[in-house]
Amino acid sequence: MADDFNTAPATQEHMKAALIEAPNTDPVVRVLPVPKNVGEGRVLVRMRAAALNFADLLKAQGRYQEAEPFPFVSGLEGAGEVIEASVDSALTPGQRVAVNVPGTLCDVVAAPAQQCIPIPDAMSFEEAAGFQIAYGTSHLALVGPGALRDGETLAVLGAAGGVGLTAVQVGRALDARVIAVARGSDKMDLLRSEGADVVIDSDECGDLKTALRDAGGVDVVYDPVGDAPGLAAFGALRQCGRFLVIGFAGGQPPRLPLNHALVKNISIHGYYWGGLRKRDPQAVQASLRDLFKLYEEGRLRPHLGHVLPLDRLAEGFDLLRSRRAVGKVIVTL
Repeated sequence: MADDFNTAPATQEHMKAALIEAPNTDPVVRVLPVPKNVGEGRVLVRMRAAALNFADLLKAQGRYQEAEPFPFVSGLEGAGEVIEASVDSALTPGQRVAVNVPGTLCDVVAAPAQQCIPIPDAMSFEEAAGFQIAYGTSHLALVGPGALRDGETLAVLGAAGGVGLTAVQVGRALDARVIAVARGSDKMDLLRSEGADVVIDSDECGDLKTALRDAGGVDVVYDPVGDAPGLAAFGALRQCGRFLVIGFAGGQPPRLPLNHALVKNISIHGYYWGGLRKRDPQAVQASLRDLFKLYEEGRLRPHLGHVLPLDRLAEGFDLLRSRRAVGKVIVTL
């Protein structure tokens, strides 16, 4: 049985890990055995930081599309240093890597080598920890099904969140005109500083569809929120617009009128980065390499909203749950 964090500190044989022990509970820090055998095509990574995602809340509630039996180690992405690597992995001990596997909120992770990618020398572990899912989702969604072109208008819902901010930055890097939508006047200056051409406070604008139309209309909607805001943004799409379904932080999917999609030749695309990681890992790796290059060129700037130690992990979950997080919530290990 795992021991409490306060009574059994981590050693070379044991590590700290954040466990979700039962549905609808926050993680608790326990001490578990350190994984040992890397196996063919796998690596051991000493984790230095991990990011929280809205999906972590859904997994804790037992509502995520890739469910795990309880108890399980929380976290979906992070960064650290390679401890040990199989000879066929092309990675070497000491390399700094970003890791995208379930269970990153612990001291040591055993992961497939293809889900670990070297990070730029100038990138901190905290930046790298939250880089993959958010930027990867935005980049592949916008250049793939979004087909976002130079000069088109992109509307980003939930633009101050961890994923939304990356869509604002990626849209700017693709030379699109970006409309950023978020709740709360305190977030507007941040969105302008991240490159948004137009900012809309959804708490103050009245009717969001009208506000988006008054801002010139939209070619592509990036929607991690769903619910009423998603429906409103859908109504502001121009002919041949594209609607990207990214998530449902608002609680439920938007009820999109398909007759309008027919008449206006609107394309609706569901986009789940985790599924594409399994179906087309080469595309994901190529996208991440492009994104790391944009980072090195100074065109992407990860926004670390909150950086917390592992023993304050419940606070990080609460920041996501209450939607008070601006940018990524990072946990240091």
